[in-house]
Amino acid sequence: MFEGFSQATVDFMWGIRFNNNREWYQAHKDEYLTFFYQPMTELADETLEFLSAKRPDDGLIRRVTRIYRDARRLFGRGPYKDHLWFTVERPTEPGGEWTGKPAFWFELGADYWSYGLGYWMPKPVTMAKLRAKITREPEPMERLTRKLNRNPEFTLDTENYRRPRADAPSELLAPWYRVKSFAITHTEPLTEELYSRAIVERIQTGFTFLLPYYDWLQSLDAEPEPDLYERKTKAGHT
Repeated sequence: MFEGFSQATVDFMWGIRFNNNREWYQAHKDEYLTFFYQPMTELADETLEFLSAKRPDDGLIRRVTRIYRDARRLFGRGPYKDHLWFTVERPTEPGGEWTGKPAFWFELGADYWSYGLGYWMPKPVTMAKLRAKITREPEPMERLTRKLNRNPEFTLDTENYRRPRADAPSELLAPWYRVKSFAITHTEPLTEELYSRAIVERIQTGFTFLLPYYDWLQSLDAEPEPDLYERKTKAGHT
């Protein structure tokens, strides 16, 4: 059972940020496993159990990131991450990427924490389905968008195309016609609740709010593919 992170968790994150090399990591590996990876895994397991009870038919899984950076994407950085995260999502098909599915996540860094629902690398056809579904049935997404705009916990964070891919049925829905990928997210500096079980309740309350957004996004899998014309004519816009 998750009992909270600790000052030792934070100390390790700062330590690896300023000593991002194998020698320092090996000397402090036990601290990483005990104070960072273990509580993160416990929190992930508890979150998976909570969400699985809410959506028992989805076969949800959880993933806890490794501390090792992808050697192909170091870009001058050290070999280790100074932050960790976990995701809870439906399994991907063989050869698929988890980033192509909506995923709940929690992330902890040396001076911040964040959580939310992300759709980081959906396929272009998936986003075409999103636009087509909103065009056909705008009312459900209008309700969800109004609810999100009124909620003080989460904001919509987007990566956009330069121009809309289609005409939106209303100004309220216009942002959805520009997004290439997006996340509904909350980020703030480290807070005391991280050091106790209080963060469990915070996460569960937040994810309960996000479940209708997850359900709407999951429904896109069953949507028919939009007209080839819509996808091809928009493909040149970036």
